[in-house]
Amino acid sequence: MSRVTEIRYVGYAMPDLEAERAFYKEQWRLVEAGEKDGAVYFTADGGAECQVVRLRQADEQRIDVIALAADSGADVDALHEKVAASGCRIIFAPKELATLGGGYGFRFFSPDGLPFEISSDVSRRTARELTRWEGVPQKISHIVLHSPDHRKLVEWFCDVLGFKVSDWLGDFMCFLRCNSAHHRIAILPGPPCLNHVAYDMLSVDDMMVGINRLRQKGTDIRWGPGRHTAGNNTFSYFTTPAGFAVEYTSELEEVDFESHEAKVHVPGPKVMDQWGVGVGGPQTMPHPEADKGLFQAVEV
Repeated sequence: MSRVTEIRYVGYAMPDLEAERAFYKEQWRLVEAGEKDGAVYFTADGGAECQVVRLRQADEQRIDVIALAADSGADVDALHEKVAASGCRIIFAPKELATLGGGYGFRFFSPDGLPFEISSDVSRRTARELTRWEGVPQKISHIVLHSPDHRKLVEWFCDVLGFKVSDWLGDFMCFLRCNSAHHRIAILPGPPCLNHVAYDMLSVDDMMVGINRLRQKGTDIRWGPGRHTAGNNTFSYFTTPAGFAVEYTSELEEVDFESHEAKVHVPGPKVMDQWGVGVGGPQTMPHPEADKGLFQAVEV
């Protein structure tokens, strides 16, 4: 069955492009990959995707696109048919892409109105072999979304894009996988928007080095460091100058894509954070608000 198999990148728009650009380069430690059509692209040194972040200056901050991967052009075509049949609005049908790295793909609005892209045959880069203690992101680990009907959106990701449920946290947060990673997408109740984007670090030590670097440069931790129960991954959350939430994580659980059985974690003091020693909590994260770009496509 044709399905999504990975995350590629997230495109953001914000009024102060240069502040966001400096954050990702100097603090978050991504690598500039080029500029095209007014957008600045960044890649992660430890991954093969030619971009993981795209930044564009605009009057209001918004999500321009959440880009996902499929294995082939045939999969892209099949997914386009399924997305259209599900009632989602198509931004453009499968075609050769003009964004950095090229490829073949299509864009559409999710049922909630967030813009997505699914592509194949995008140029790959040679990942650098990272060493412990560098504190450099490897790649995007996962993305968390809010939805006003989170159960319905979970069903849509599974039925249309081919994700599978890995776990639930109570009845309010669902973790979805599209490969052997415990989750690549997670969904929470709330207004339609992005909650945060997480980046894999090579080890817990690398995450801690990253936390220290951010603190030294004036960006203190919002929540963490800690270890979740669902996925068993470590976490530390921050916000960019524009106010978007980002996470360093490590040791995300690997599962069998086909056979892993979902379970429900009962919320409790040591479920969201098994260590219980970090600062902050979910209440310290940015308050979710409906994204300003819902059902509004950008040309880039």
